[in-house]
Amino acid sequence: MPGRMAIPLPDDFPFRPDQPFTRVQAREAGVPDWRLHQLVKQHVLRRPVRNVYVAASAADSLDLRCRVLGLVVPADGFVCDLTAAWLHSGEKALAPGDHEKVPPISFFRPSGGHRLRNDLTRSGERHVEPHELMEVNGLVVTTPLRTALDGGRLQRTADLRLWQMACMLATGTFTHDRLCGEVARLKGRRGVVLQRELLPRVDAGLASFGEAALLNRWCDAGLPPPETQVEITRDDGSSYFLDLGLPDERFAAEYDGRAWHSSDAQRSHDRERREWIRHHRSWRIGEFTEANTFGQHQNAERLLREAWAEHRGVRYF
Repeated sequence: MPGRMAIPLPDDFPFRPDQPFTRVQAREAGVPDWRLHQLVKQHVLRRPVRNVYVAASAADSLDLRCRVLGLVVPADGFVCDLTAAWLHSGEKALAPGDHEKVPPISFFRPSGGHRLRNDLTRSGERHVEPHELMEVNGLVVTTPLRTALDGGRLQRTADLRLWQMACMLATGTFTHDRLCGEVARLKGRRGVVLQRELLPRVDAGLASFGEAALLNRWCDAGLPPPETQVEITRDDGSSYFLDLGLPDERFAAEYDGRAWHSSDAQRSHDRERREWIRHHRSWRIGEFTEANTFGQHQNAERLLREAWAEHRGVRYF
């Protein structure tokens, strides 16, 4: 968890730091539920999925994620949706706070099977082609492309849909053209109309959920499509990067999320970086926070539209 230091496990704890375990296994090893709750609250343990625990100090990895899921999913179905995105890309694929809420695992069976009925999984039946499934360390999971197709249609908000498609594109296992071609064949499926609208915005360069949301606000405001991670070369050969921008216009916007832009040192670095770019390269840079970007009172679209109109009226060059 960014910005939070994990506390090591007690020396007499019955599980290794890199060993995920279930609530039942903990009870059998003599660790009661109240103790698990206490250790999670103290940031000694974390719950990557419901009823599964691992040391907070354990480094995230594909192997660890597979071992976590292997403890709780049966073998006659497949991992999909947000859980598959998490498996392929780690916590990056989750919206802020989702790793703390521990959402149910998305585990479906092929059409003709029966859904699981428990509080651990979000389950059902879904038709998939054999080539849309892959095995990852013993788990059957939808491929990154199929995960993008599902997430781009079925996630609850446009921001989450865009972000899941961008995360899966960033795996490098398929191209943007391939994604567009696959979406074209989904005509008539639930959610595909909005998915088609979002497709031109899907960009592997998006580095966070907040940036994906800001890109949606940017496009909804009617601004020209931006580049992501715009490189600004300094006089000494080093580089600064801007989240979203139009290089020819020297117009940019950045999302300052709490995870990476909240400490005094981080804010100072952001301020110095932006002031250098403004002074030495004549860019106009808009700064947006969670309050600007999310919720029914978000004003990012209005601010971007006004800034763009003003910028176009008073050019720097």
